[in-house]
Formats: sequence, C-alpha cells, structure tokens
Amino acid sequence: MPEVHVSGLHKRFGDVTVLNDINFTIREGEFFTLLGPSGCGKSTTLNCVAGLESPTSGAITVGGVPFVDSAARLHVPTEERNLGMVFQSYALWPHMTVEANLVMPLAIRKASREEKAARIHEALDTVGLAHLKDRYPHQLSGGQQQRVALARALVYSPSVLLLDEPLSNLDAKLREQSRAWLKRLQVELGITTVYVTHDQDEALSLSDRIAVMFEGNMTQIGTPAEIYEKPATAAVAAFVGSCNFFTGTLEETRGGIAHVRLENTGHVVKVASTLALNPGEPVTVAIRPERLAVTTATDTAGGSNVLDTTVLTRSYVGSRYEYGLKLGTNVVQVISPAGNLDGEVRLVFDAADALLYAGASVPSAEAQELMTVAS
Repeated sequence: MPEVHVSGLHKRFGDVTVLNDINFTIREGEFFTLLGPSGCGKSTTLNCVAGLESPTSGAITVGGVPFVDSAARLHVPTEERNLGMVFQSYALWPHMTVEANLVMPLAIRKASREEKAARIHEALDTVGLAHLKDRYPHQLSGGQQQRVALARALVYSPSVLLLDEPLSNLDAKLREQSRAWLKRLQVELGITTVYVTHDQDEALSLSDRIAVMFEGNMTQIGTPAEIYEKPATAAVAAFVGSCNFFTGTLEETRGGIAHVRLENTGHVVKVASTLALNPGEPVTVAIRPERLAVTTATDTAGGSNVLDTTVLTRSYVGSRYEYGLKLGTNVVQVISPAGNLDGEVRLVFDAADALLYAGASVPSAEAQELMTVAS
C-alpha cells in the first residue's frame, strides 16, 4: 500500500482561508487520523486528497504518483485516483440491494460479470455481510449500513481508504464495537487509511498517528501517546482528553524544574520543563485529572507538590469517582477510586506529571465548552 504525501496545501473559499500550509506524510499501511473540532479543515483536507475539492495551492502524491500539483496545474479526477471513500451518511442507494450498491463502482470501472461477482462476494465476506446481499439499506441496522458502505469502498481494491466520520451516526455502544472491528480489519488488510473525526476517543484508539487541526492549521502530529501525554499546546491538551489549567508566573528554573507561583492560590508548584523562559514570565500549568492523587488532610504521603484543597463535588461514575476540588478560585477535576473523601483534602502530584506552556494560554471556558461539544 502506498504512502500519501501532502505538501504546502492551501484552500480558500472567497476571502476565507480554510487550510493554511498543510504538510504531512502518511506511511505505507498506516492508520492516520485528522482530528479537530468542527470547521477546523479536516474534511476539506480529506476532500482534497479524494479529489472532491481542488486546493488553491499545494501538491498531493499517492505512491509517488502526482494527483495534485498547483504549480503544474495538475488535478487528477477523482475517478482516476483509485481511492476508496466512506462518508458520514454512508450514501447508499436506498432503492438498490446491498449487492447492487456494490455493483455500481465496478460497473463504472467496466469490470466483467465474473469479476463483479467475485469482488462483491469477497468484499461482503470481508465485512461479514455476505448473507445480507439481497437486502435493502432500510432493512439493515446502522452498523450493517456502515459495513456495506465500507465494503463498497473496498470492492475495487483501492490503494488508500478515506473515512470521513463513518461512526458518528451510531449509538455509543455500537460505535465502540465498530471501532474495535474497524481497527482489526484495517490491520488485517494492511491498507493505508486516512480517517477524519472530531471524537478524541476514536482517534486515540484507532490511530497509528494523529494530526490535530485548529482553524485550518495543523498544530501537532504524533502517536496517540505523544498527543495525549505531551500535547504541543494548551489547546491540544484541552481538546484531547480532560485537563486542568492554571495560570501563573515563573519564579525560577533549576535542574529542569520550573517553580511557578499560581495565580489566585498563593501556591508555588514544581513542574518539569525544558522551556527557555525568564523569571517573571507568565506561564500556564496543565495537568490531567488522572495524574492527580487525593489524600486526607492528615496523610503524610509525599510528592513534588502537596496542596491543601477542599472537596466541592463528588460523582460516582461506575469504576471510579470524579471530584471537584476548590484550589483558590480554581475548581480542579480529579479522578480517584476512593469514594469517602470529603472536606479538607490534599492534592498531590509530581513535577513530571504536569505540563508547562509559555504565556497565559489557558483556553477560555467558551472554547473548552465548544471543544467538549465537538468531541
């Protein structure tokens, strides 16, 4: 399966720039996800690869073959790119059977009757629906419709598979099951896959690598662990998973440990840092809820940072409890297996468990709410 290379991609609709210098390479057989909130440009990027949109400028090659080169005024038509695509709506013909839906792309490619029969059987067998070939889309469940759409994208052996939010119409339980099935299938086929989603859980569980996009810009590319554990910006940290943010002022840095005085709390915390910052500069500290430990006020358990806080809220969510703790004017979100914490407690974390960003870069409450809705 070929590599996909996108270079210097720009796209404007009138005076509005929706893609700004997008660059990435997808390795052979890789599951690569474009992740971001609604309107960030991820679907437009996918559509440029598919040939459904023409970029204003830039270049796209697949397997070393140029598909787009604005400098040379090259734009290979969609039907000549041999790419399989599954849309959010599935786009199945409602008046055709499952088998007839799969015939369409083969008929366009002028496949023989024998080849059509063999390829359709193989594709439906791959997705586990060979026994439903005579049914119509309305006779199928949402998960089955999604598999038919995937079979149709695979039936002509595409070089690359493009998936635009294919699981978003499924309920939560079926979406979780479909994620696991889709990942197994992609690994089994070894097909290079480009996946678009606003769902962080999908991106983390499915991907070999993730590209996070905001407002037409590619902010960070990395493995799921890199994106989650070492987000490049506070915006990435806020979008991918839950995160607590604190603004403060850098007092000093010694031995790779930054000493930060938090605003509105009076506390000085230690955070591991490689940033070249001067004392007095504004900074932002970020830390995941699961990286925080909570102990009773009398517990002597140590850590780089031990802060006195007060329990405001406690919610039971099955395998754990979620707490809201008052720290100055901040409410800190914490996850704990203990369900008996109340009143005065201690918040404990190590310097290596927190992240430090230059500037007062905490995403606004409105922005975080939009990110939560998008995800």
